[in-house]
Amino acid sequence: MDKKVKIYIAILVLVGLGIVFLEGSKPKQINWFPSYAAKHKIPYGTYVLRTELNTLFPEKIEDIRLQPYLFLKDTTHRGSYLFINNYINIGKEELDELLEFTERGNDVFIASSGMDIDTLQVHTKGAYTSAFEENTYQKLVNPAFRNKEFVFDREFGKDYFTEVDTLQTTVLGELVIKDEKDSIVKTAPNFIKVKHGEGNFYLHTFPEAFTNYNMLLEDNNEYVSSVLSYLNDEETVYWDAYYKTGKSRFTSPMQYLLSTDSLKWAYYIGLIGVLFFIIFKGKRNQRIIPVITPLKNQTLAFTRTIANMYYEKSEHKNIAQHKIDYFLEYIRTQYRMSTLNINEDFYTNLASRSGNTLEDVKALFANIASIQQKEHITKEELIALNKAIEAFKAT
Repeated sequence: MDKKVKIYIAILVLVGLGIVFLEGSKPKQINWFPSYAAKHKIPYGTYVLRTELNTLFPEKIEDIRLQPYLFLKDTTHRGSYLFINNYINIGKEELDELLEFTERGNDVFIASSGMDIDTLQVHTKGAYTSAFEENTYQKLVNPAFRNKEFVFDREFGKDYFTEVDTLQTTVLGELVIKDEKDSIVKTAPNFIKVKHGEGNFYLHTFPEAFTNYNMLLEDNNEYVSSVLSYLNDEETVYWDAYYKTGKSRFTSPMQYLLSTDSLKWAYYIGLIGVLFFIIFKGKRNQRIIPVITPLKNQTLAFTRTIANMYYEKSEHKNIAQHKIDYFLEYIRTQYRMSTLNINEDFYTNLASRSGNTLEDVKALFANIASIQQKEHITKEELIALNKAIEAFKAT
């Protein structure tokens, strides 16, 4: 190895060490991502609240990582179901399960920015004023809480309830907006209780109140404990871990590897080591690599030949059966679902994972079952089956 190569390697090593040093000494920026996950200690995580729930509700806390629709299929569950996230997209089927859950004498607590539930006649919108400088506070209307006002010193959506069923709804908390002269310019309900059956819905439009940042800000933890005091502390509390913006979704090993600083830098150092190995090994062993012409891929031509044979003989049933087999294999590989038992649970899970409606999924498999029972089908039936399968994949 000549002197010039040694100089280049030394410069490369120094640059690598310099990058490692600068990255290690750089102050870590605050992560304001709205996670709402119980394991996250970042400002908008819920680690503090999830830890303190064991004190507020000593009976039992259970983390639910399933969809509420699936979890509430078991009607023996009793207690309070807590949903806290910046946005919660509850579908009609899940809402029906939650309604039945409350009808049996249970409670559902939802803290989310903006919500519209027609069944409960609940609607929200954002609050706006003409004040030059606004100061926003949260307070509970029950005199037992001494009408104390709590402040959240960061920007947030000022949503409130605009339409409620006054016969079934009780206002428990308000959003108070004051101007620069500390005069109240607007008050609006942002925490309500809606009676439903034997139970209650507790709806709150300020989910930031339950995050780590707010819980550790002055005495705001008192506000959170007061809000949750409306729930029954003698029953099980079900903590929703499914509707969380910051829940883990590692889609590849590389994403997991780069998710923490220690693993990331171990990966980078490993790459640098491989680079050194290539440099030294390449200097010692260099040989000509022969060019090998790859074999021609005849798969497409073969497929076309077989397809033409079936088509010319009008064997539409054979073509349809192959199409069905390939579609079932697509479901197994794309959505990781078994196709051995095609039943109601299969239809529901496939609709949820694929984005198709439950009715469309049932109609498609009814068409498949009808074709499989016939000995012969027409060209039009084959075309209709192909269009239905392609429409399912395109959703």
